[in-house]
Amino acid sequence: MSADHTDSVPNGDCPHLPNGLPSPARTDDADILAAKTHSLSLQDSSFHSTGRENLTMNGEVPTKEEENRKLLKKTTDSHASLYRQDSDKQLPGLALAYRSIIRGVGEDPNRQGLKKTPDRAAKAMMFFTKGYEEKIEDVLNDAIFDEDHDEMVVVKDIEMFSLCEHHLVPFIGKVSVGYLPNKRVLGLSKVARLVEIYSRRLQVQERLTKQIALAVTEAIAPAGVGVVIEAVHMCMVMRGVQKLNSKTITSCMLGDFREDPKTRDEFLQLIRG
Repeated sequence: MSADHTDSVPNGDCPHLPNGLPSPARTDDADILAAKTHSLSLQDSSFHSTGRENLTMNGEVPTKEEENRKLLKKTTDSHASLYRQDSDKQLPGLALAYRSIIRGVGEDPNRQGLKKTPDRAAKAMMFFTKGYEEKIEDVLNDAIFDEDHDEMVVVKDIEMFSLCEHHLVPFIGKVSVGYLPNKRVLGLSKVARLVEIYSRRLQVQERLTKQIALAVTEAIAPAGVGVVIEAVHMCMVMRGVQKLNSKTITSCMLGDFREDPKTRDEFLQLIRG
């Protein structure tokens, strides 16, 4: 049962949501959670700052590497609070929510075939979003190696499964990641693990693409990073416009991949080959 947060507010006072905006007359826990998520999404999309934020403490224009690190910190900080603990304790409440959904669509949750569905669905949702339970530093562990290698490294066609945060239906595709080492390389399996961490969350493809690129940048500070994702979105296939053959392609190029057309073209040719 959602709590009514307006009962404890004195007359004339307007309660506020976590993003600082005034709430409507009645605000329940779901509204507050939605407001928090919206606020985080706005932070995630703010990858470019203006005015004084573009200057260093000495009043100088920052280098591309400094800008990338600043962008990464902003993105990482905004997601720090999304780490999930004690998932098992969340299952009963999640199962109760699924039971309410089953009843809401007109079905009988006590019917034989549906009795255990809320519990199964709750466990499945926790698995679909298990990326909230992992931290980048724990996953990378000791898989960063000093290596005098400065040629492009590409891991392509990494299978990806994620949930659209707008409709909670899947989008499925493949991810290709390339980088130019700067005296350090990343264990190949860890590239796939980075994809897994960020894709196993409620996502939009555009943000997912940039998060993977920035995570590689933070891990090994390469000369450049490129990430391309190609995916099919069930929210476009099963509902709405219902375009069965449509695909969405997003890319994020940082460092030399953005600045040097030859480097970018080499990467794109390798992942298409």
